[in-house]
This record gives sequence, C-alpha cells and structure tokens, in this order.
Amino acid sequence: MALIVQKFGGSSVANADRVRNVASIITDTYKAGNEVVVVVSAQGDTTDELIDKAKEISAKPPKREMDMLLASGEQISIALVAMAIREMGYPAVSLLGWQAGVLTSSDYGSARIKSVNTTRIKAELAKGNIVIVAGFQGINKYDDVTTLGRGGSDTSAVALAAALHADKCQIFTDVDGVYTADPRKVKDAIKLDEITYDEMLELATLGAQVLNNRSVEMAKKYNVELEVLSSLTRQPGTMVKEVVNMEKMLVRGVTKDVNVARISITEVPDVPGIAFKIFSKLAAKNINVDIILQSVGREGTKDIAFTVSKDNADLAIEVLKTSIAEINPDNVKLDTGIAKVSVVGAGMETHPGAAAKMFEALYERNINIQMISTSEIKISVLIDAEYADEAVAAIHAKFLPPVE
Repeated sequence: MALIVQKFGGSSVANADRVRNVASIITDTYKAGNEVVVVVSAQGDTTDELIDKAKEISAKPPKREMDMLLASGEQISIALVAMAIREMGYPAVSLLGWQAGVLTSSDYGSARIKSVNTTRIKAELAKGNIVIVAGFQGINKYDDVTTLGRGGSDTSAVALAAALHADKCQIFTDVDGVYTADPRKVKDAIKLDEITYDEMLELATLGAQVLNNRSVEMAKKYNVELEVLSSLTRQPGTMVKEVVNMEKMLVRGVTKDVNVARISITEVPDVPGIAFKIFSKLAAKNINVDIILQSVGREGTKDIAFTVSKDNADLAIEVLKTSIAEINPDNVKLDTGIAKVSVVGAGMETHPGAAAKMFEALYERNINIQMISTSEIKISVLIDAEYADEAVAAIHAKFLPPVE
C-alpha cells in the first residue's frame, strides 16, 4: 500500500462537474489500494472575489482579518470534494489547516510552515478515510488562522507529503505537465517527461506558473518526488526529482516574468558601504531584490540599478527617497514597462556559447537588452515588456527548433 498526496488547484474544482471529476480521480487512486491525502485550493476565482469583498469594506484591511477571510475559500472547496466522494460511496473527511496540524509562522498573508503534526491525519487514514485538507492555510502560535500567500496550496501539499513520508506527491493543474515554454504562446513547446528540482525551481522563480517556487524548494529539501499532471486528461505528467535519466538538453525552459520593475539611482556617492545601506534598508522591509547592476565610479559617484517585483516597487521607492540621506530623491527613477525573459537548463553548465545564442535570437528580432543576470543554469535579460512574448518564441526556436 502506497501513500499518495494529491493537490488540486482552483481551476480543477471550479464548478460542480469539475468537483465530481476530481472526486473520480481521487477514488480511482483509493480503489487501487492506496492511502490518499488530498490538498485542495479555493474554487476558481474565489480568492480574488474575497479580496474584492474586503476592499468594499476597508482600503487597508488588517492582515490578520484578511487571513480569516481568505481561508474560507478552501473551507468551501474541501467540504464539496468530501461530499462528492461520499456521494460515490467512499469514506472521506475534510480538515482545515489547523485540524491537519499545519503550524506556521505569524506572518499573516505570507506565513511559512514551521511543522506539521500528522496525528489527526494518520488517525483518519487508519479509519480508512480519504483525507481532504484545506491548502494555503495553517495556524500560528497564537491560534490564529494564517495563509501562505499565492500558490500556497502547492507548498501545503509538499509539506504534508514530506511529513507523512508519502510515496508520491501529485500536483494536478490545468496543464498536462511542464513544458519548455508556455504552450499557449509557443506552439512548438515541448512537454518534458522529467526535470530536476534545480531546473524547476529556476523556472518557477522566473515566471513559469506551473509550480510555486516555495513548494519546489521544500520538495528538494525533503526529497519529495513530484508529478505535475492535468486533472482533465488523465495522462502521465512531468516528474520533478533530484536526478533525471534522460540525456541533458541544453535548455529545459524559456520563461517570461512581467511582474518586474526596475529602479535606477543615479549619482550615488562612490564610497564604501553605500550599497550595504541601500539594500539593507530594502531587506528590512522584506523587499526582495533580483538583478543588480552598478556602473564604474566616475567623478566621485556611480549609478545603481536593480529589479524588484511590481508589488514592492512603490514601497521600495519610498524607502530610497526617505530613508537614505546620501540619495537625492530626484535621482531615483522607476520603470514598470519591462519584462524578464530567461532560459534555464542544467546543460548550459557544460556547454559554452549559450548566452551568445540567446543574445543572437534577440538581435535577430531587433530586441534591445537592458540588463543581464546569469547563474550556472540560467540566463536572464531585461527587455521592454511589449516584446516579451516575441522574445520567448525567438529564444525557444533558437535553442529548441521545431522538428520538421
């Protein structure tokens, strides 16, 4: 008997027919002799609708109360899935995050899972129940409900799989696996049978919306084998694991991220410690900085440019203009009309010329590069947002030309 953790996203349970379809997938797994723990997200656009309801009441609602509100979406979906399974004649019980023993930090809206007490889940499994757990949520040391942030249900599923020592964690989505690019935008995108944790983590961090990056980090840390597959097609998906058997492709994926803003600061004093002062102030506000570019000093000053998410851009500008005496507020500029386009692949580590190939693809489309960032397995560039889709298609064709 194997223990399988299955996670279903909001689109997979968006209406009654899809809830019944999910119940069918779950019961098929159960009938095969497996113990099954299921993590479910809120239905469809429920979370966005709840956020809109909050805005009708308060322009700046308290984060604690927002978590109380948003957690209700998953409560609805787990109850409906449990009902559908029972209608099919199988035993099921739904549990909220706190009932499932998910203990988190107290960062309302972006809590992190600290531990999972599996006692209740194991007791329900011992009774023969299929256990349906609300994703995206837990409880903190003050007994307050917390939520894990966007994509948190993926993290919930992996955390439960790790704590229960599950044999497999299946992430069901509206796509049938991980592709080398968004198949809705790039017609020659290739579905991957396997991908490493490191490659998947880079893709998730750089804009691929198949898996939440925190869930991939956790899967790698606890060696949880993931499978990404569709809840609609019943076909094998993509395995995410430490080592893949297939010969390494040079590039495993091309992604874009339009949730990027570039901040530039000109005429910064060229003295020791100024970079530390800038980025420590941003870090203190939990603002994550990505690509950083610093010019060569001239006439006692230098220019610094870096990227943050659009969500943090206004706060970052406020910090720079009000908290650092050495910076002239008039020299701080914000550009939100950009996109980050990236290629990812462990094969690039041993194949020289990957960067040149990427830059050639952009040059052939007359797309200008504004900033560049590299690591062992990825290359990212900043370009004008209007060219993002064209750039992804061009780079994909350069590295992964269509088979005639």
